[in-house]
Amino acid sequence: MHDLILTLSCQDRQGIVAMVGGFLADRGFSIRDSQQFGDEDTGLFFMRVHAAPDPDRTFDFDALRDEFGASVGDVLDAAWEVHDPTRKHRMLVMVSRQGHCLNDLLHRARTGSMPAEVVAVVSNHDDFRQLVEWHGIPFHHVPVTADTKGWAEAELRKLVTSYDADSVILARYMQILSNELCEDLAGRAINIHHSLLPSFKGARPYFQAHARGVKVIGATAHYVTGDLDEGPIIEQDFTRVDHMSSAADLTAIGRDLEALALARAVTAHAEHRVLMNGTRTVVFR
Repeated sequence: MHDLILTLSCQDRQGIVAMVGGFLADRGFSIRDSQQFGDEDTGLFFMRVHAAPDPDRTFDFDALRDEFGASVGDVLDAAWEVHDPTRKHRMLVMVSRQGHCLNDLLHRARTGSMPAEVVAVVSNHDDFRQLVEWHGIPFHHVPVTADTKGWAEAELRKLVTSYDADSVILARYMQILSNELCEDLAGRAINIHHSLLPSFKGARPYFQAHARGVKVIGATAHYVTGDLDEGPIIEQDFTRVDHMSSAADLTAIGRDLEALALARAVTAHAEHRVLMNGTRTVVFR
């Protein structure tokens, strides 16, 4: 027998923790970790519970989900999920011609330092085929032009389905997804943005930052929405810089920050620690 992770969000009210805890206790589970947050601005309550079963009792995940939905989820009118933490998160990674984030994800997945596996890599260029295939991972070259964008997105949908991907990670994939595809992947597509949103959008952000004499640079990992670079933020990282830093220095520092912020965001997502809160997120630690 193995543990479970339960996530829940609903309108805040008295007794939510007692209802969830009582449900688990009645079925022989002990709570190993529980985190809660009540948002005074939205009136919503968020909860993540890691629970372990009594080794002398058995349970069926599907049956447990049905029971929880009927006795707790429906009563609270909650958005909830029950997860098996032993199942590795399956991510399909997309990349263009900058490979620092891709390489970092491949290394973390290969060494087991991230609770996820890269099931395939999709790129609009062929640059990283050798690297990806060296890791024993399928590589798909899906070129994108103005005329082929619809076909390319249809191919991506097929790949997401065929690889049973839980999420799509845009590891410096330099193409804008259509609104329809963003809606299809809502809450499952994560992008890394090369600055602290919302500043310095567009091309050559570190050169823009250098021209403005910034003292802090950073990177932002967020969920993908139809509003470009406006999706709910999952993770950010930053560092201080000064007048001695050239544009090239900022670019090199920024790449490290991008890789780290994306890895943290993917890890939090894979561990079911991120709950949607409108245009924001609740990220339990």
